[in-house]
Amino acid sequence: MKERFHHLFSVISGKRFLQKQGLGNEVPFFICPFKPEESVEMEQLQKQLVNRLEQSGVRVLEINLYDLSVKLLKEREIWEQILDVEQSTSKAELKELLQGVLDPETHLVPAVASQIKSTEFDVMFISGVGQVFPYIRSHNVLNNLQSTAKEKPTVMFFPGDYTHSLESGASLDLFGRLHDDKYYRAFNIFHCEV
Repeated sequence: MKERFHHLFSVISGKRFLQKQGLGNEVPFFICPFKPEESVEMEQLQKQLVNRLEQSGVRVLEINLYDLSVKLLKEREIWEQILDVEQSTSKAELKELLQGVLDPETHLVPAVASQIKSTEFDVMFISGVGQVFPYIRSHNVLNNLQSTAKEKPTVMFFPGDYTHSLESGASLDLFGRLHDDKYYRAFNIFHCEV
């Protein structure tokens, strides 16, 4: 973890990263993949990284998708209703309900956009990806963020693999098992130059 911390800090605090150099016309989205069994350690690493970056003058906007989802459900006064129906509703029906009320395009990304507009920051961190699966899919979040979050770099902490191959293209494989979807417009942050 120490090596990963140093790599992440060096990349994210660097002028090249913060000024989005070397990206061509690509959106400044970066995936920070990690093994699902390292979730606790990665959460600690992320907190340390935010503290260290802030001390170095790099402002971080943190978005936890799970916390944001709960906040949105409470704001719309449907949190209690969902808790009430959870046990008596099938998983498929609950998933469909949550996908509708937390749709990235109509609900989640506008909430992120609101935070982007009201916060001064240099880089945005997105976490909680595994906690919101399957009702929010990471590729849907990234696709819908493309027009909203293109001014500053975004790092998504992803419990799984982000792979590129000539045969299958790029894919997000949640938990190293679930093929989330093809997503081409992000960079693996561990492949970025320091």
